[in-house]
Amino acid sequence: MKQEILSAMVIRNLQTVEELETVRQLEVMIWGLEDSVPVNQSVAAVKNGGFILGAFLKGELIGFQYNFPGFDGKKTYLCSHSLGIHPEYRKYGIGEKLKIAQRETAIGMGYDLITWTYDPLETVNGNLNLHKLKAVCTTYMENAYGEMPDNMNAGIPTDRFLVEWWIKEPIEKPEYTIGHPLVIKTSINGNFLTPNEIDLTRVNDSLFVPVPDNFQEIKKHNFPLALSWREKTRKVFTYYLSQGWTVTDLVKHDEKSNQYLYLLEKGARRNGN
Repeated sequence: MKQEILSAMVIRNLQTVEELETVRQLEVMIWGLEDSVPVNQSVAAVKNGGFILGAFLKGELIGFQYNFPGFDGKKTYLCSHSLGIHPEYRKYGIGEKLKIAQRETAIGMGYDLITWTYDPLETVNGNLNLHKLKAVCTTYMENAYGEMPDNMNAGIPTDRFLVEWWIKEPIEKPEYTIGHPLVIKTSINGNFLTPNEIDLTRVNDSLFVPVPDNFQEIKKHNFPLALSWREKTRKVFTYYLSQGWTVTDLVKHDEKSNQYLYLLEKGARRNGN
């Protein structure tokens, strides 16, 4: 089924008002937001250095990826604002296909850096962003977007990793062995992974930070535990990233475990360095 869908899927750059309105409607359906990106704003982005990709299956829009240009006072880069997949077509690898098409389109337009944010407790996104695409993170943003009422973010501070994807010089991931102890000690409480003591004394060249593989389920059934995960991972990531560490990967601890591990390495790594 996966290969059939991916083989039949067509990804193309969207330009018309009608196409961008379809994107807006899909965005509302995915996140339940009435205040989706207005079409006049997405049209302006497309006409001024940005682009929006659409993934189509038999003429139906089943996924999109939205970008606009950014500038930090020194460098121009591409801001990857959002990526959404129709709920019926998730887990088929469509997001990865859209990101690959994004990279190719961005290189053709002259960009060498793409940035975006994601919640570090959402491991599906982390696996795609850091493990598959080989992006990195050196910046942790506390409550980046304030209170958000949508299905995934309601009630939880919107902390985010700021991802850097150097698309012309992909960073090679080194071989490593998962070591112990972890920066956050964990235990199982019922069916859920629980964060316990934090150890901020690690001085090795690499370290591992555990996160649960089912954060939305934890949020749904044990909201205080979800808040505890946000608070403790915030403390760990803000400390180490402020000390010059870089988040370079996310891996499954083992097949029987319900936790993933973020790999942190000493030293900032930008533009492949």
